[in-house]
Amino acid sequence: MTFRPGTRGLAVLAVGSLALTACSAGSLGSSDDAGGSSVEITYLIGNQEQDLKEAQQLSKDFTAKNPNITIKIETRPAGSEGDNIVKTRLSTGDMSDVFGYNTGSLFQAIAPDKNLVAITDEPYIGDLDENFTRTVKSGDKIYGVPSGGFMGGAVLYSIPVYTKLGLKVPTTWAEFMANNAKIKAEGGGVAPVIQTYGETWTSQLFVLGDFHNVAASEPDFADKYTKNQAKYASSPAAVKGFEHTQQVHDLGYQNKDFASAKLPDGLKMLATGKGAHYPILSGVVNDMVATNPNAAKDVGLFALPGDDASKNGLTVWTPGGIYIPNTTKDDKLEASKKFLAFVASPDGCKSLATAGVPTGPYAVKGCELPADVPQSIKDMQPYLDKDGGSSLALEFVSPVKGPSLEQITVEVGSGIRKGKDGAARYDEDVKKQAQQLGLAGW
Repeated sequence: MTFRPGTRGLAVLAVGSLALTACSAGSLGSSDDAGGSSVEITYLIGNQEQDLKEAQQLSKDFTAKNPNITIKIETRPAGSEGDNIVKTRLSTGDMSDVFGYNTGSLFQAIAPDKNLVAITDEPYIGDLDENFTRTVKSGDKIYGVPSGGFMGGAVLYSIPVYTKLGLKVPTTWAEFMANNAKIKAEGGGVAPVIQTYGETWTSQLFVLGDFHNVAASEPDFADKYTKNQAKYASSPAAVKGFEHTQQVHDLGYQNKDFASAKLPDGLKMLATGKGAHYPILSGVVNDMVATNPNAAKDVGLFALPGDDASKNGLTVWTPGGIYIPNTTKDDKLEASKKFLAFVASPDGCKSLATAGVPTGPYAVKGCELPADVPQSIKDMQPYLDKDGGSSLALEFVSPVKGPSLEQITVEVGSGIRKGKDGAARYDEDVKKQAQQLGLAGW
């Protein structure tokens, strides 16, 4: 159930290895650090280009405020190799002073109570978005700060198409489908809904991006799902994601080449007005704008709508976390805490924005998106600002996942399998992993 696009920040592992590339960031500290003496802390990050850019920028800007602390950046590969190395380094007491890692269920897998320093009492904790702190919390203790912005599982839409046809942004599924009907009736070669099953991970949005609506309808679904007391096929709310995937296909709303089209094709269709809607993650926006600059103003975003307009909201994926292992020496602990405090501040957000366009609103109060971010990224902010306007994706509130969701949603979205049948198949798909995790009730 994990997305695998080429963007960072999903629940795809961005964890790394001991191929430690050291990049000194200059001295970073304050006059009261270690009595004014200099101290060096190490910061372990993923080896993706954007990860390195952000780490270097954070270190540079932190240096300017803390001239007595030096940050030495170390990198490690992504995926399971890096995941294993992070766990090994924690278990052997050989972890860097500060490190970046996943949030949610994968965070729980590194035994935070045993391996990490709690930051629950730090003064900035109240400024962190609750959607984020839920994903770096064990018991009543909080362990990490956010490194970046949220991503939304939503619908990107063509503003010129909406303007031409006089359409309004939908807040219910019925309104969304009515818009699709108008777009199809208008003709002109515009596909109402873009699907790109040539990259199977992109087929999952109608299911995973719908979780805010599931949680709004069944608030205890995630807890019951984890305990094997709730199923996609038998939940009136959860099954709708599969049924909606089928409905869009059955009504002929997809682009004709949906079976072979890939992500770049879908982004181009949207940016050029050849497609009206693309259910996808906001993390792809930067790639779209890079190849189609007009998309910065011509493409907007709205949350995947459900049945109740009053509960309309956005399903979000949280940014990764930055943590301090409990093996960090006392003489480096305060410097490490200062670095986390900087990251979790408006200055830290500005630093991250300097390194690259945000994937969505920040998880820190007081952090504002730059004025020149694409319109679709701006459109996410009201959902985060509204009480009850956003919910975490299921993978952040339940460890139960299955490997075959993207194949199942391709089948449903291609007319090979009915929606409810797809939901039942996915319920079977998650069993093995739940049993491997030793979860009660499975």
